[in-house]
Amino acid sequence: MAKLPPRASRKRTIVIVIGGGLGVAVIAFLLIYFLLFPTSSPKRFALKAAVTSTTSTSTSTSGAVPDTGTGTYQISSGSQAGYRVREKLAFLPAESDAVGRTSQITGSATLTKAASGVTIKAASFSVAVNTLKSDKSLRDEKIHQIGLESDRYPTATFALSSPITLPASALKGNVVHVSATGVFNIHGVSKRETFPLEMTVSGATLAAAGSLTFPWSEFGMTAPSLGGFVNVTGKATMEFDLRLTRA
Repeated sequence: MAKLPPRASRKRTIVIVIGGGLGVAVIAFLLIYFLLFPTSSPKRFALKAAVTSTTSTSTSTSGAVPDTGTGTYQISSGSQAGYRVREKLAFLPAESDAVGRTSQITGSATLTKAASGVTIKAASFSVAVNTLKSDKSLRDEKIHQIGLESDRYPTATFALSSPITLPASALKGNVVHVSATGVFNIHGVSKRETFPLEMTVSGATLAAAGSLTFPWSEFGMTAPSLGGFVNVTGKATMEFDLRLTRA
């Protein structure tokens, strides 16, 4: 076999060294990402109460509407919002949930009396998505430039567009299941969505938990991929657990 000229041989050696170095770097990254920082996904948000009722239970046992649950409620401590996506390592069949959350939320809701309970007349919230944190700092760094691109779009917002009526049972601290319709603005794109919601009102405190699952493309995003080795599936979930206190 003919020998390569010395210069060509040196170039080939450099290419091999660089290629080998990149391979080692990729392996090191994967080891750090998946072994040194194993995924421990938080559970989905859900409200807790002694009794769970549905919107079909529209009155309390006595039939009277408690004299609470009206006025303006503002976001208070304990509120969280974030994302949940399915993440997969290229050469492994199993997927796992990647979850990032933040407590940097502002907003309020206005409740008025209704014939059988209370009505949420208006509500709007803003989430600082550029403060989202997960169990992996490498992931947190990447979503600033890819997927959510939180450096370019640092906030996500929601504004209720249709009133929500809560039955009287919700005013006794029971969890009720309702549907909410409003406009989400995520990644600079606004969409009107309807989604399921859990709610309860206890004295001067209102709680709401829910989620919205959507294709990345619905809000102008592309599912992030890290060098083809770490891939995210085609849908993302926005989830929240809001605690509000009457002003």
